[in-house]
Amino acid sequence: MTDHDTLDAELVNDATTDEPRSELALPSATLPNTLYLLPVTERPFFPAQAVPVLMNDEPWMETVRAIGATDHHMVGLVMIEKADADLATPEDFAQIGTLVRINNPMRNSGKIQFIAEGMRRVRILEWLSKKPPYLVRVDYPDDVLGNDDELRAYAIAIINTLKELVPLNPLYSEELKFFINRFNPNEPSALTDFAASLTTAQGQDLQEVLEIFPVLERMKRVLILIRKELEVAKLQTQIREKVEEKMSDQQRKFFLREQLKTIQQELGIAKDDRSADIERFEQRIEALTLNDSARTRIDEEMQKLSILESGSPEYAVTRNYLDWLTTLPWGKNSEDNLDLDHARTVLDADHDGLEDVKDRIIEFLAVGSLKGEVAGSILLLVGPPGVGKTSIGRSVANALGRKFYRFSVGGMRDEAEIKGHRRTYIGAMPGKVIHAIKEAGVANPVIMLDEIDKIGASYQGDPASALLEVLDPEQNSEFLDHYLDVRFDLSKVLFVCTANQLDTIPGPLLDRMEILRLSGYITSEKMLIAKNHLWPKLLERAGMKRSQLKVSDSAMRQIIEGYARESGVRGLEKLLARIIRKAAVKFVRGEAQKINVGTRQVEEFLGKPLFQREKPFSGVGVITGLAWTALGGVTLNIEATRVHSKHRGFKLTGQLGEVMKESAEIAYSYIASHLKQYQGDLTFFDDSFVHLHVPEGATPKDGPSAGITMATALLSLARGERIRRPLAMTGELTLTGQVLPIGGVREKVIAARRTRIYELILPEANRRDYEELPEHIRTGMQVHFASHFREVAEIIFG
Repeated sequence: MTDHDTLDAELVNDATTDEPRSELALPSATLPNTLYLLPVTERPFFPAQAVPVLMNDEPWMETVRAIGATDHHMVGLVMIEKADADLATPEDFAQIGTLVRINNPMRNSGKIQFIAEGMRRVRILEWLSKKPPYLVRVDYPDDVLGNDDELRAYAIAIINTLKELVPLNPLYSEELKFFINRFNPNEPSALTDFAASLTTAQGQDLQEVLEIFPVLERMKRVLILIRKELEVAKLQTQIREKVEEKMSDQQRKFFLREQLKTIQQELGIAKDDRSADIERFEQRIEALTLNDSARTRIDEEMQKLSILESGSPEYAVTRNYLDWLTTLPWGKNSEDNLDLDHARTVLDADHDGLEDVKDRIIEFLAVGSLKGEVAGSILLLVGPPGVGKTSIGRSVANALGRKFYRFSVGGMRDEAEIKGHRRTYIGAMPGKVIHAIKEAGVANPVIMLDEIDKIGASYQGDPASALLEVLDPEQNSEFLDHYLDVRFDLSKVLFVCTANQLDTIPGPLLDRMEILRLSGYITSEKMLIAKNHLWPKLLERAGMKRSQLKVSDSAMRQIIEGYARESGVRGLEKLLARIIRKAAVKFVRGEAQKINVGTRQVEEFLGKPLFQREKPFSGVGVITGLAWTALGGVTLNIEATRVHSKHRGFKLTGQLGEVMKESAEIAYSYIASHLKQYQGDLTFFDDSFVHLHVPEGATPKDGPSAGITMATALLSLARGERIRRPLAMTGELTLTGQVLPIGGVREKVIAARRTRIYELILPEANRRDYEELPEHIRTGMQVHFASHFREVAEIIFG
């Protein structure tokens, strides 16, 4: 026995023969009236075919054995609708199939294989067994021949189409030889069935061909199918030829390129990849001024590169490392423009207002002019959003004539982003500082670190601490990036940092910076910024001319005071952009050619004002204070009232922080213990439950600078007397009545002007801060300075 089991000998001996048959169609008298059935899927079997058939031995083994027990060893192969032949039921079988003779049946690894030799069409008349093995009663429909001339014409058409198919696919040639050896090509029915069996048409289309008995109609249907097959074969041939042509062209170019490379190497006029890399790096090194450590490291890496195989991973790592080392601007510095008049012109052209900040920058540049270079300095621009911190950094770079590079450190949590990854890691790269130096192309650019107050920390490291080495003038001359592992001099870099507030900047980092405060803008400054910068820029961006759309000064003032009271000008820019968009709609629709926006048209474009003219709160126990936040200065109304007189108590509301709560308790204790001195009701607090509230309870508030404001509110309540004029105050209060200095004087004065309060009380220790303010901010202000609370009470109550 071989590796497969042969089916029972009787079936094999009877079903296989070496004698050639002269004809396939048996006389009708010898055709069996009953047949066993086997299913075929996807496409039907045609009488002109003789191909291998493979089936599972379960559940069809019994059927094959039953066929072997018959005298004729023939079976009906019928197409079914299901994709799985093993699940076939009588309802799935088509009515028309093909009578085939089984040859060379074999069984191997759970499969049955045999050669099916097509005989003729068979039609199922009655099911004698509806379970495997399926047995049916059948008859054999005859072909219906038509006009001989038409049959001959269609036969010639089919043969010609087959002749076109044969050169396109060798498989067609083999099939045609098989057909000619077994059939007479002049038989139209056999020719048509053979042609149909060659196609790759859908199984349902082929089943319809099988069920057509008039030969002429069948030939018409098959001619359409083989014409489609010819078109598909031509398209496949074209695609194959294009692919082969492209592949052969690529192969030819590859061989020619390799031959050229070999010839060039033999003649000494070209080098391999390694030599080309080394030569490129050497050319870069010649243009650099390397320090000793960098030159030593580069020499070592070049030596390593020369002995590594160009295809090894280590070669790629070394080449990338050398690429970084040789593209850094070692010793390359741009020349500073230290002309103070030029610097002032650039700053004035880019910014309106901010005179004190411009003066500080000019002073900073003047020191650099005396020294001969601007180096070893870190500027920190602190202010609310939208006041122009980032643009001032760019203006400083323009004034100096230096390259400018900006990146944000807000939310940064990985110190590797500052100092790089070690080369042992896959995908390692230098940090952002080295990236900035490479992009700038010089060793002394202006590098801006935005949002430094929002830098984070995590388990991956503390980037704020990593920045110390970058920013400290005592350390950054030998900055060590983890990837480079060679010290690089950052002392010539001018670092400009921005922040909204100082509280979240680590102390050691803040200590190394020179702080420049950018407060908010008053209305007159916003007017200049809008007219000279924002409006022209927005018109240009929208593709409009200044003559098309104009905004009057009174309308601009109305927009600033009624819609954009924030410290910066970002909100104002958005409002002006909204006006331009609405005007653009009118221009496009043809509703207007020119638009002049006056005070009456502002509400049409922007809706009702967001802010009404504020009147300071007034009444007994109501005082206006001044506060300073990351968004700029604001007024802070404080209210105190007597709830009842059943027992003594003190209650605080308004989402106050711990420091502000302590300030309120200090104010309560101080006023309660000094009522006689300030002419208040001596028994007022003995039986009063007092409630002190700071409005806008959804906004967190904290800080000591509301101390004298709270104390004044409580004193007003105890005296039963209200303040009869608009007045605001700020200052920290102690238990002994001392008024201590506070921060953010400029922001608080601007906030008071914004709400039309022109009389202020400030701590005496802040007199210097106030007197340093620009003249246009102090104009029209009446400011009292107090060192003790009795002076505050004297100013208010007389």
